[in-house]
Amino acid sequence: MVDASVNAMAGPRGSKPQRRFSSRNLMLYGTLIVVSLYYILPLWVMVMTSLKGMPEVRLGNIFGPPLEVTFQPWVKAWSEACTGLNCDGLSRGFWNSVQITVPSVILSIIVASVNGYALINWRFKGSEVFFTILIFGSFIPYQVMLYPMVVMLREMGIYGTLTGLVIVHTIFGMPILTLLFRNYFASIPEELFKAARVDGAGFWGIYFNIMLPMSLPIFVVALILQITGIWNDFLFGVVFISKADNYPMTVQLNNIVNSVQGVKEYNVNMAATMLTGLVPLIIYFISGKLFVRGIAAGAVKG
Repeated sequence: MVDASVNAMAGPRGSKPQRRFSSRNLMLYGTLIVVSLYYILPLWVMVMTSLKGMPEVRLGNIFGPPLEVTFQPWVKAWSEACTGLNCDGLSRGFWNSVQITVPSVILSIIVASVNGYALINWRFKGSEVFFTILIFGSFIPYQVMLYPMVVMLREMGIYGTLTGLVIVHTIFGMPILTLLFRNYFASIPEELFKAARVDGAGFWGIYFNIMLPMSLPIFVVALILQITGIWNDFLFGVVFISKADNYPMTVQLNNIVNSVQGVKEYNVNMAATMLTGLVPLIIYFISGKLFVRGIAAGAVKG
């Protein structure tokens, strides 16, 4: 009885419950709402405009939903919009972008993962110098290397082709991806590598049987970074492709939006922009959790 009365007089214990609408929470959530609106409003305007006919677009209510939903702007952007002399829409550019992105992503990730694995687990003479050069290459502006790359591809006879552009994307993607893979492999316990060496596993055996199964998050990080960067690229597509038939989707989008012939069809332009950005957006939403896991598990560790 005495202990109970003492506890009752002492009052409740534990941390003081926080108010749901404290000034700190109001500032935090208010900032998040403002930032979210900053990014969501342009997307909202693009989607709403792409679903309107031109008579409704001319009314000027860009934030309002369409009075009559139409998908004709999407159809025209995909298969009928003119990109220069060709009027087959973005469909040709889409398949060009697929042919550029898929091999570029696969090659750059394979080479970079092997590089990162070798740099951290199979150190060779001059490996630190090699890694320093790679890091330095990550921060060199692309514009500095454009002319030398054009000359090299021309001498190889592949300038202006999709193959040449694949090689360019693979080369420029390797430095930063090698850095990511090296830092991730450095976070894997070294004891696993040593135990595998004791058991007689070689270079490729450890890579395929130990490193790869444990590295799904960082592969997803590299996948998202490369697909987003390559699919959205405009500069390399303009510089290293000489034929309009081989232009990637972003170059064709630029030709549609900046066309000076005929009436400006803002609904078609918005639909074309949405179509161009759908692929990286879908991939990010599908693998977003793994992307965060890869970053948190060592993708940006030193």
